[in-house]
This record gives sequence, structure tokens and C-alpha cells, in this order.
Amino acid sequence: MLYRVFRRIPLPTCRNYSVETKSPAWPRKIFSGVQPTGSLHIGNYLGAVKRWVDLQNSGEDVTYCIVDLHSITMPQEPELLRHNSLQMAATLLACGIDPAKATLFVQSRVSQHAELSWILGCLTTMARLTHLPQYKEKSAKLKEIPLGLYIYPVLQAADIMLYKATHVPVGEDQVQHLQLAQSLARAFNNRFGLTFPFCEAIISDDTSSRLKSLRDPTKKMSKSDPDPKSCIMLTDEPEVIREKVKKSVTDFTSEVTFDPENRPGVANLITIHSMTSGITPEAICAEAKGLNTGQYKLKVTEALVEHLNPIRENINRYMADPGYLAAVIEDGCEKARCIAEGTLTEVKEKVGMNAFSMARQQKLRRKELAE
Repeated sequence: MLYRVFRRIPLPTCRNYSVETKSPAWPRKIFSGVQPTGSLHIGNYLGAVKRWVDLQNSGEDVTYCIVDLHSITMPQEPELLRHNSLQMAATLLACGIDPAKATLFVQSRVSQHAELSWILGCLTTMARLTHLPQYKEKSAKLKEIPLGLYIYPVLQAADIMLYKATHVPVGEDQVQHLQLAQSLARAFNNRFGLTFPFCEAIISDDTSSRLKSLRDPTKKMSKSDPDPKSCIMLTDEPEVIREKVKKSVTDFTSEVTFDPENRPGVANLITIHSMTSGITPEAICAEAKGLNTGQYKLKVTEALVEHLNPIRENINRYMADPGYLAAVIEDGCEKARCIAEGTLTEVKEKVGMNAFSMARQQKLRRKELAE
């Protein structure tokens, strides 16, 4: 799920927020979030984060949110969660997220996410949430199902709607969750008046978001895979990358050809090579003519090390300066709170949760008239 959706409004302006009475013309805003659940692998990077950088650099209005509230739907060790949150911030910066062009913040530091989630939760049904695919998949493995796992798609919708995002980059497995956000926006607008835009999915049509396991090319690459050699992490040292590529599963044909259906292991390596080098699969196969797959793996390793070394080194540099990371995140959180508080104020007024603020304003007006 994860783009700057904030205009850089000075904080005093945010504190003096006033609700628009006219129907807004929705500006294009892109939002996405990522869970702090450890180091990213190249599938996460090539399929999502690299695109976020491209969107940022193309001048889009984008926001990136480290969604730590989502991460605790399953048990987390506090110290590990703290480390992973810092590492995710360091990783996004190392991959090219620029705080001058995008806003990077942590979900739990902006309390309006949880508040809007509760309001939206009152507009959906248990039946609707039960049918969402990730709930079905994860709950099937549990004897006792945490409530957070059940309702987190509502929080996901609140993440998007709080900033009135119009577009969200998502994987194919998240499309139904975005449809819930669309449904909730429609329900709120129908009941309380036009407030939220209809948010559309941005789904890539290339293969980078579907990289396969190095050990089992019939499966999607995943950091939860019990085999540590199945995926390449952005923090892997060159010798670790070399060993993982060397041990990757291919087939018994020595020639290097791009045939995802019949030769998924070799095709997966070519895709990784292509995405990290910028060379097309066709050109890679032409260059690899005369090489067997074992020799070709050395070429893939070279491309990976060259591309990932600067990222790994930058991650380590940022991790060595947690004070800088904290400053970047706090700056992003302040910008997020600006917009989030404005949206929540508008929502509360329309829902009818502003009785006492209205009474206070009336009292102040009477006092002003008396004077």
C-alpha cells in the first residue's frame, strides 16, 4: 500500500483550519504505506519502493507512511519493532525517498488514523470484512484470531481517506482492500455529504512485483519463506548475494533463454538482472549467448552487487545516525498532522461530533457581541 499527499502548509495555517463549504475539485494525490517488518527484499524494492521514487521524482504529490499500527495485528517484540521502524525509515531514504519532495511519517504518531478508523468501522459490516482475502488466509492458520487482524482493512481505508488520496499503488492481492476504501468513501459521502474522493488503484503491469523465490520459482519471493536463500535482502553483503544466486534453482538446460512458463527459474534471474541493470531481457539473452546458466549467474551477481551496494551502504549510514532519522520522521509527522486534523475536523462536524466546540464558539461570539 504505500506517497506524499500533503501540501506543505505552515503549521499555523493548519491550526486555524476551516472546513470548505463547496465541493472540492480533487487534486491528484498518491498515498502508500509499508509495514516495518524487517529488511526489504529485492521484490519489495523493485515492485514497490523503486516505483515510489519514480513517482516522487516525476513531480507527483506523494506520501509514504510507515504503518506500524498495521504491523501489530500479529504479535511483535517491542525492541524488534523499534529497530524495524528505524530500519524502514533508513531503507526508504537509502532507496531514494527525498524528504524535500515527499513526506515520510510513522502512522502511530498521527492519532487521527485511529480516530477515523473507528468512525469508518461504524459504516461497514462484519460480513464485508470476513470476505476479505488476507483475513481468510491468515485467520485460517490461527486458533484465536486477534480483532486487529479482522478490522485492519478499515484502518487501511482510514490511512488513504484521511489525506483524501485519489490514487494508491497496490499489489494485486490488495485490490479488494482498496475496494473497501472506495465503498466506505461512497457510504460516507452518501450519508453525510461529499467529503472523500473516489480512490483508484495504480497496478503495475510489469513482472518486477512478482519476482519468484530463488529456491522455488513456482512461489512468489517472500521474506517469510523459511529458506533464507530464497530471497535477496537489500542489506545482504556481496558475498551473501553471490552465494544465494549461486544456489538459485534453474533447470537442466544450459542455454540462457527467457521463457517464464517453461523455464521459471532462469526467467526469474533474467528479470532480476533486467530490473537492476536497465537492460531488456532480449538484450540480456543476446549478451549471454555462449554462456551456460552457471556462468550467467555470475553476471546476475555482478548486476545485483553493483545496484544494491550503494543502497546497503546508505542504510548502514542512516542507521548509524538515529537522531537524523528521528528528525526526518518528526518533520513528516507534523506535516501529516496538519492535513489529518483538518480532515478529521470536517468528518466530526458532518457526523455531529462537534456539539461542544459549536457551543464554545457560540459562547465566544456572545462574549464578543457583549463587549
